[in-house]
Amino acid sequence: MGDWFDKHGYAEYNILVYMHIYPEIKEGMMAVRRDPLARASEVFHALAHPIRLQLLLALWRGEECVCNLAALCNRPQPYVSQQLAELRRLGIVEDRREGQRIFYRLVDSEVHTILSAARLAPEEEAIAPLPSCRRSANE
Repeated sequence: MGDWFDKHGYAEYNILVYMHIYPEIKEGMMAVRRDPLARASEVFHALAHPIRLQLLLALWRGEECVCNLAALCNRPQPYVSQQLAELRRLGIVEDRREGQRIFYRLVDSEVHTILSAARLAPEEEAIAPLPSCRRSANE
């Protein structure tokens, strides 16, 4: 074990320990190390998925509950949550919890620009209201 410390040092060991205990640190550190072309590739890959694209267009107008997004996409809520988790991992959307509901919003201005440039961004008058949550407010 002494050889490892001699080669890498205690600072790197501490980082590895923290990354193991706190996975969000690992994700943040990996994002910093990532090359801009790799990041762009991941974002375009995410945008190439039809359901993720549909979710982003729905989030264009603002924050939405997962249950509303699932109804809009006509997909099961766990499937929609998986797609949103990938968008969250890439930093395209953020979530917040309110009781048992989770709300998502578009936060990546570059993705906003890409959707606009592709003329996929909905016109204000063309935005239809999303279906409301099927769950009661007490849940």
